[in-house]
Amino acid sequence: MADYDLAIIGGGLNGVSIARDAAGRGLRVILLEQGDLGAGASQASPRLIHGDLADLERRHFLRVRRALAERDVWLRIAPHLVRPMRFAIPAHSDERTSLHLRSWLLLYDRLAARNGLPASATVDVTHHPVGNALKRPFGTAFEYSDCVVDDSRLVVLTAVDAAARGAEIRTGARCTRAERGREWRLVTIDRGFRRIVTARAVANATGAWTSSVAETVLRVPPPKLAAVQMDQIVVRRLFDSDNVYVFQNGDGRLIFASPYQRDFTLIGNASRAFKGDPAIVTMAAGDVAYLCDAANRYFRERIEPVDVVRTLSGANMAMKPAGAPSPRDGGLTLDHGRGRAPLITVIGGDVTTSRLRAERAVSKLTPFYPMSARWTARAPLPGGDFAWDRFVNEVDAARDRWRFLGEEQARRLVAAYGTNVKAILGDAREPGDLGPAFGPELTGAEVRYLMEKEWARFPDDILWRRTKLGLTMAQADRDALTAFMAKGASAVRSGAC
Repeated sequence: MADYDLAIIGGGLNGVSIARDAAGRGLRVILLEQGDLGAGASQASPRLIHGDLADLERRHFLRVRRALAERDVWLRIAPHLVRPMRFAIPAHSDERTSLHLRSWLLLYDRLAARNGLPASATVDVTHHPVGNALKRPFGTAFEYSDCVVDDSRLVVLTAVDAAARGAEIRTGARCTRAERGREWRLVTIDRGFRRIVTARAVANATGAWTSSVAETVLRVPPPKLAAVQMDQIVVRRLFDSDNVYVFQNGDGRLIFASPYQRDFTLIGNASRAFKGDPAIVTMAAGDVAYLCDAANRYFRERIEPVDVVRTLSGANMAMKPAGAPSPRDGGLTLDHGRGRAPLITVIGGDVTTSRLRAERAVSKLTPFYPMSARWTARAPLPGGDFAWDRFVNEVDAARDRWRFLGEEQARRLVAAYGTNVKAILGDAREPGDLGPAFGPELTGAEVRYLMEKEWARFPDDILWRRTKLGLTMAQADRDALTAFMAKGASAVRSGAC
């Protein structure tokens, strides 16, 4: 008998979503990730949960409606990670006309369910806060509702929920070879140790590594895929309003500028064909300049490449043949036969449709063994057991219980952990009860929690994925964090904690 019903290779959003879905349906699941969860394309997503106006322009109405339905699911199951915001598109005389934009947004409203989000509206930017940061030629803008998401936290909390439902999550575990018969026999190097894993089915969810894993590890014909690089830049905060700007660029693309970690602005998304090692994805100088120029068409405060604080880049895969599914939807294939255990290959796709993509992937295994019904659209992620419009109330409740928390610190903790913030703060009455401090926000209690419950092994796992505090943390605090984590890891290995 195989050790597991399903072995998943890859710990990005696709992989952890499949693990969560399958474990919740009663399957024995193991997930193997060679590095850290969400360390590939998942950390370079545009952070949007949306129906996508570009798809609407292409008249993909059913796709937009499906994505908007998923937006409502995410608001329901992850209200701490997914935040509704108003998106503003300044009207530009050289691009889409005002009538064109207004018509598409009215249709966008009609395709969305009635979920309490405000409908689209026309605003006079000369008398509206959204216009404060814009150049004066822009007199009209159009607002509509969509959502932003903390993409890295979404990956990790999906994995946490999968583990709570019985899945085994192994980071630092690389699958080096697979033998296929009536079941799969996988050879892995798990944190330096060789381990054999057997499974009745395998899911290849390795993102930009999909073709190489298929060819060299699973030894099956690689799918016909095209690699796409996604790039974004982080600059100082360019506006005070709490909204996302959508800019029409001269080449017809839509560029997004959104608030990022309080003091910064995230601008993206530039994309292009990618060739090379997906473990080393760097943003070209031309793409940095492209995003700066796109922002400078609209914002009053000019930015240059020298102003870029950080770049975010990742590679993902899309189906290559003409007529393939939308890159947003991704691709999904199932290969099996007499004497050949099932192999599911999950290809690309965006954040918005990731839950639905995983649901469909797991459902393809129903002919091979029984499982319970689909369930992930109803069950909240860890810490998400409250209504999305009660987020501020949760922040206030946290400040009432832990009175030493400032407004911004409480907001960050609730946005990351939701109601599970109590697992970190416990009965603390003052900051000193939480252990050493690494800068003004990160504490020893939070670091221990991330190491013990969320698979954080190295400082970068915490500074850039579990949190984004690497943007502001001083070098002395980074050094102290490194020493603290090394000591904690040694204690875990020795069985001291």
